[in-house]
Amino acid sequence: MSEKKICVRNVSKVFGPHPERALKLLADGADKEEILEKTGQAVGLADTSFDVYEGEILVIMGLSGSGKSTLIRCLNLLNRPTAGSITIDGEELTTAGQDQLLRIRQSKFGMVFQHFALFPHRTVQQNAAYGLEIQHMEAAVRAEKARDALKLVGLEGWEDSYPRQLSGGMQQRVGLARALAVDPDILLMDEAFSALDPLIRRDMQHELISLQARMQKTIVFITHDLDEALKIGDRIILMKDGRIVQIGTPEDILENPSNRYVEKFVEDVDKSKVLTIASIMGRAKVVAYPKDGPRTALHKMRDEGISSIFVVDRDYTFRGLLTADRAAEAVEHHRKPIDEFYERDIQAVKPDDPVNTLFPIMAETAKPVPVVDEDGKLQGVVVRGNLLAGLAEGGSNR
Repeated sequence: MSEKKICVRNVSKVFGPHPERALKLLADGADKEEILEKTGQAVGLADTSFDVYEGEILVIMGLSGSGKSTLIRCLNLLNRPTAGSITIDGEELTTAGQDQLLRIRQSKFGMVFQHFALFPHRTVQQNAAYGLEIQHMEAAVRAEKARDALKLVGLEGWEDSYPRQLSGGMQQRVGLARALAVDPDILLMDEAFSALDPLIRRDMQHELISLQARMQKTIVFITHDLDEALKIGDRIILMKDGRIVQIGTPEDILENPSNRYVEKFVEDVDKSKVLTIASIMGRAKVVAYPKDGPRTALHKMRDEGISSIFVVDRDYTFRGLLTADRAAEAVEHHRKPIDEFYERDIQAVKPDDPVNTLFPIMAETAKPVPVVDEDGKLQGVVVRGNLLAGLAEGGSNR
């Protein structure tokens, strides 16, 4: 796990002139509706704690009124928490003075909103450079940085255009470039793609994932869309009524929903797009080595009741698959070892690949599918039974 970038501890946010009354009721276990009825104070967040790790995309999601937008605005103190602690790289924000807070915002944060908030009278480049202008950076330097950021988001050549000349997706790219131009450690993205039509939204999701692979920023992303959260999030926080209901990886939340509220959220998800192959693969109980004889390979298959066996080097680097028929042919012709009899063009998958990667492979063959890591070493095996059971049980048959 990476270093902690943001630490949020017991943060509550109450809107109203007498928050102390609401905090007391919160401590006694009252919910936000009861507190509003008794005090007239609106609870935005209630005793919220979590960490954000350096280089991860943390998605915060929930229905309207769940507190997700209040939470992201607390992270840079656009909303000042009523209680609790927020630290960035170990530096406490909630007690920061105005000058310190301004420095932290300018050096640490970039923010991308749902509505593009571009200046219509400024060019694309001037819009992208706005954050640098606020920092009083020299004009030539900020122009160069703005051009670099626009190139990152695929808008090279549009520098002298105006927002009205751009599509919605392109305007959102300008907003993203503006945030990236200041080279922030942390990107806060509040419903950043929600105003886009579905096709452009999907493109922007792919763009964000691609950018993150290159930049490795720490990103906190707000959405109400579960599919979007599952697609881009390394981890997901699910909120309800100002409280965190569950924190986990997409797979954690799909496999082990913490309560009925989370179950209802995920019940219509196509799990094959989210569950990874690691969650359904089995262990390759026996393997053969290139220098094994065919009788040895057949003996291993017979003992395990299987009709084929994976061939690996001694360090478990995957080489291919030997069927019982081919091993029997080798015995018949008195040929050994098995090196020239096993199939080498076997398609392998990786543990982190989504389960639906297997569908076209298994449509073409009934043979087991090897699962290998980045170094090509055998990690496991998937057969049709693994796949069907994994989908039926949500991947819980590890």
